Amino acid sequence: MSRTIVTITFLISSLTAFGQTPVHYSSSEIHHEIKKFNTLGSVLYVAAHPDDENTRLISWLVNHRHLETTYISTTRGGGGQNLIGPELGDEMGVIRTQELLGARRIDGGNQFFARTRDFGYSKHPDETFRMWGKDEALSDVVWAIRKLRPDVVINRFDHRSPGRTHGHHTAAGILGYEAFDLSKDPSEFSYHLDYVEPWQPTRLFFNTSWWFFGSRERFEEADKSNMVTADIGVYLPLLGQSNSEIAGRSRSMHKCQGFGAAATRGTQTEYMEFLKGEELGGSNDLFEGIDISWNRVDPSGRLEKLGKRLDEEYDHRVPHHSIPVLLEMRDYIEKIEDEFWRAKKLEQADHLIKWCAGLFLETTADRQYAAEREEVEFTTEITMRLPVEAKISNLRFYPQGPDTTLNLSMEHNRAYKIYEKMTIPDNADLTTPYWLEEKGTSGLQEVKDQSIRGKPETPPYLYVDYDVEIMGRKISYRIPVIYKYVNPAKGEIYERFDILPAVAVQFVQKTFVFGSERDREIEVSVTGSKDDVSGKVELVLPRGWSASETNWNFEINRKGQTRVFSTRLQSPDYQSDEKLKLRATVDGEVFDKSLTVIEYDYIPKLNVLSQAEARAVRVDVEVAGDRIAYIMGSGDNIPGALTQVGYRVDILNPAELLTTPISHYQAIVTGIRAYNTIEELGFAQERLFEYVKNGGNLIVQYNTGFRLNTDQIAPYQLNISRNRVTDHTAEVRFLQPDHPVLNFPNTITSDDFEGWVQERGLYFADEWDEEFTPILGSNDPNEPSRDGGLLVAPYGDGYYIYTGYAWFRQLPAGVPGSFRLFANILSLGSDE
Repeated sequence: MSRTIVTITFLISSLTAFGQTPVHYSSSEIHHEIKKFNTLGSVLYVAAHPDDENTRLISWLVNHRHLETTYISTTRGGGGQNLIGPELGDEMGVIRTQELLGARRIDGGNQFFARTRDFGYSKHPDETFRMWGKDEALSDVVWAIRKLRPDVVINRFDHRSPGRTHGHHTAAGILGYEAFDLSKDPSEFSYHLDYVEPWQPTRLFFNTSWWFFGSRERFEEADKSNMVTADIGVYLPLLGQSNSEIAGRSRSMHKCQGFGAAATRGTQTEYMEFLKGEELGGSNDLFEGIDISWNRVDPSGRLEKLGKRLDEEYDHRVPHHSIPVLLEMRDYIEKIEDEFWRAKKLEQADHLIKWCAGLFLETTADRQYAAEREEVEFTTEITMRLPVEAKISNLRFYPQGPDTTLNLSMEHNRAYKIYEKMTIPDNADLTTPYWLEEKGTSGLQEVKDQSIRGKPETPPYLYVDYDVEIMGRKISYRIPVIYKYVNPAKGEIYERFDILPAVAVQFVQKTFVFGSERDREIEVSVTGSKDDVSGKVELVLPRGWSASETNWNFEINRKGQTRVFSTRLQSPDYQSDEKLKLRATVDGEVFDKSLTVIEYDYIPKLNVLSQAEARAVRVDVEVAGDRIAYIMGSGDNIPGALTQVGYRVDILNPAELLTTPISHYQAIVTGIRAYNTIEELGFAQERLFEYVKNGGNLIVQYNTGFRLNTDQIAPYQLNISRNRVTDHTAEVRFLQPDHPVLNFPNTITSDDFEGWVQERGLYFADEWDEEFTPILGSNDPNEPSRDGGLLVAPYGDGYYIYTGYAWFRQLPAGVPGSFRLFANILSLGSDE
């Protein structure tokens, strides 16, 4: 294979934007990494969701104690709400996965996951385990312990508190507690043993705080003799920050949940309650009696002595002077009998050698994604930025691709570039979140390959192995191929190099809902992932549904080009809930995947493949009045859903709330958490109340009771609680069966609450003025009736409605009964 090498005499900047950006360490940060290299201890931190982890403690363990610390989140957080965009469910889980990875890049921890799903709020761990499957959930935590071999396990949540907090939280605590013992038993989950060995951690702790005691006063009075403390406010000179400052930045990565945190300084105490394992002898040390020095694996003391020398003699001005000691340590590490620590410390040693040498290794593709049989050009840059004797002998693409012999002696600070081409093979693995490739259940994601369970993201398809010789020692570096480009405003941007199918087919909407109009024009599309691709697109219809066209020929000339086709879809004359499917055929090969691209400026660009399907719903719904306004809150897809059944929906921007005419609207709807997220709503409240008084309907969807941007969310007294009904099948009782909201223009029955998804509702009111009429009652098992989910109050000539029912889930999902009842809410007063 031909290759071209050129030299560049200027230094490539290491200042790049986020994403797949290579790690570049300052000289003091390299010294910090040396201290971690000299520490042989490990911690596993266990909790339930992205944002549950205590970043203060994780950062303290990593950056002050220099311990390898991994956070296992039992879910990826797809059941929550999204404050920054419309993504919910699995797509939001993909975003929150990247938020966790971003947090770990800041605080230095590692990330691991179980397969269990965040199915929404759960009130008891028994319910959680019914959804997850306790054995499968427990298997994943045992797998994490066996694979990561922690000395200490720390639970974020108390396993002894069932029913007092989120069921997922307590369940995660129970899993950590039980897995601590099971992980050493070879008869438990014995299929793990094809990959790992049984492992027994030394101690288990619970990361407690005043919150778990109900108040700061109770915590002050509590017996803390069984607790270990940590001052997590310590200053870290090599990093130039307090530990709590790092933790604040890490915590602030959880943006879609609105968890931005301030940087803090000064002494702060964390508490860890001892649960089981080897008893502490009275010291305030999680690792009492555990050897975390090199002597753990090298009784001769040679590595301990060399490690101390490496730390003490490291010179920030000439980091490459530490390479000889690192190479000597590397020779001894290769002789360590413990395979786990040998592999881990060899990898760390090789990284330190690379950083101390200022060695820059990078291979980039000329495009962000490629498809099978597409030729891609790759550019490799190699620069030895410090005066170190080195040469590079070989470049090998892995798992397949060019294998180039170089035998190139590297001159100090001269950049070498190698250009190569490769045709993507037919068997290249597509890039998509691996945990979403199979359907799974509502409680558990299907991952058949045990070896990749727990990985935070899908590994890159393509790597390059760089065979380097440094001061006479051969070292091989395997580094992912990436894509980068220059943004005129932001500079260098790094992204993953992904493999996509030759074409992706897409429904323009995920759900099609038909009301009184039985047919409507819909659009489907096909997008090419490479140049010059042609074939046929086919719309596959279920029984009872028809379309004016179901087949289209397409021809795509340029990569990324999209062809859009329209057809008139006709629903049956009866209520129906079915799946539409879409597929393309190219040269006899069938492609049935849709591509969703998720882009936010704080996480990498994400390509998510899924089955090309759409929900088609025919619902018997009547609409009285069709002109409504919608004030978007934290993000939902309700306006699009309402449009499908005949409403004309105008989106009111915050800046328009005080000036835009609103008297002509049948109803104004505020989106979820609108009063939590839109400051202008507080100033517009009097105007909205006046609109109601003059005959309008104001429908306020759920908000949290704290951080409201108004002191008066309703014209009468109303208190929003944390009450919710999490069982989406819970009975719904009609408290006022003759009320117009249950009778006009649609007669609501119990059938309208069939097929709801995830939950009935959340943040119901618990106190209200007598002017309000509670319409519906519902509750989870063993709880009193929650009657504050739909409250209606006349105000002047109009109606004010507060509703905590989860319309933001039901309407976009196409749940028939939700359209019928919401139409009645919008129509209040129309029958008078």
